[in-house]
Amino acid sequence: MAQPRRIAVARLWHEANSFNPIPTRLEDFRRREWTRGEEALAGARGTATELGGLVRFLDAHPHWQVTASRCTSAPPLGPVTTEALTAIRDEILADLAGQNWDGVYLSLHGAMVAEDDLSPDYSLIRALRAAIGPEPLLAVSLDMHACLDPSLTGAVDILSGYHTYPHVDMDAAAHRALTMMERAFEQGRRPAVALRQLDFAPLSHGMRTEAGPMAELVALGQEASGAEGVADVTFFGGFTYADTPNTRAAVAVTHDRGLAPEPLLDRLAAGYQARREAFRVSLPGPREGLALASRQLDQGARWPVTLVDTADNPLSGGIGDTTALFRAMMESGPDLPMLFCFFYDPDLVARAHGLGEGAAIDCTLGGRIAPEFGAPVAFHGMVERLTDGRFRNRGPFEYGREIDMGRTAVLRAGQMQVVVSETCQSANDPAWCDLHGIDLSRIAVFGIKAKNHFRAGFEPLCGPIHDIDCPGVAPADMSLLPYRHVPPAFYA
Repeated sequence: MAQPRRIAVARLWHEANSFNPIPTRLEDFRRREWTRGEEALAGARGTATELGGLVRFLDAHPHWQVTASRCTSAPPLGPVTTEALTAIRDEILADLAGQNWDGVYLSLHGAMVAEDDLSPDYSLIRALRAAIGPEPLLAVSLDMHACLDPSLTGAVDILSGYHTYPHVDMDAAAHRALTMMERAFEQGRRPAVALRQLDFAPLSHGMRTEAGPMAELVALGQEASGAEGVADVTFFGGFTYADTPNTRAAVAVTHDRGLAPEPLLDRLAAGYQARREAFRVSLPGPREGLALASRQLDQGARWPVTLVDTADNPLSGGIGDTTALFRAMMESGPDLPMLFCFFYDPDLVARAHGLGEGAAIDCTLGGRIAPEFGAPVAFHGMVERLTDGRFRNRGPFEYGREIDMGRTAVLRAGQMQVVVSETCQSANDPAWCDLHGIDLSRIAVFGIKAKNHFRAGFEPLCGPIHDIDCPGVAPADMSLLPYRHVPPAFYA
């Protein structure tokens, strides 16, 4: 009979854009994900999330006795307030301190920034290690875009990062971490983590793993993981819009303590460095993107041709407020059906709900938070559809997760539809279309504030997809941002 294992679990998942002017507050965590105990496990069952991977592991390992502390996440806004970080950290530490744990599993993102801490994920790791003592195994899963702090190697025994982008293996990353922990229990051998930082910060635009340099690196890591004494290899890109001293590429290895990891790290880091140029991107602007879309439509391209405004992508810390792409679409005088997703404007959503479906509406769109990224655009049309903003993901990215976008409104002016929402969340799952009554096969040009996660669910539904660069807090040209901690030599 397997020996019972007493395990604690906590989750604090956040990626901060240092240039987003909207701080991440406690209510942002409470709105997106705020759970603990049996509720956390029950709610995650069947989802492609870290906690979903935990539940799947527990189903196969009933001898594990798991206590779930606070599990929470917030959308990638600006730095986390000290108040919010303190409240969450203190709750986790109070739950876990002074207990006799066999192991602890933390689900973190790894690119959080706080008002008074450039490395709060790793401050939590160090504080947790001090609270639980040196004996329990500590396993951590991280996003591929974590900014790895070298201090984690002295506190963490097991590290597992995402191996896919779009991140459709969140559950697998957690399952790998837990499997490594179980193996360590069975063998009675404590693993270790080693990492190597590199002196450049690759843009996430070029990090998709279906092909290209990151796909090659993931394959290299999988090959290395098959070697004796190597449990996991993960390549990290850092998050280029988190302005920290650890915003850079890195590779981490979880290995047996008897293995000297330096030769392997040398080889993996050399492979990463050799691909640096392959991560560079050059994107067209909105007018160039529209011209390209027009040519492709004239040549019979499948509808819709999609233009992705990556600089205002909410999952890169975008503000859902910039107007360059929308203005260009409106000024093109659309004679074919167009759809724009989205603007974040709670007051306008409330006004539309007050007017009701079918009502005329005159308003301005965008430019209310940061007009330096584009002035507001006048809009004269009607309220076509109103929703409560709730649906369940059915695509591969965070499959099964319940989404609450707040209320939304679909506005129409002639051939242009535009979606406005109460929260800053883009469309990353096809169920968003169902919610809004949108059939993409009837849309010629689809403009969206998004990036790579959008592709996981929408590539099968779209024709050509083109990333474009607009003014915003997450541009492809890093030199446009006032970095304090990332040197220009690191820029992609």
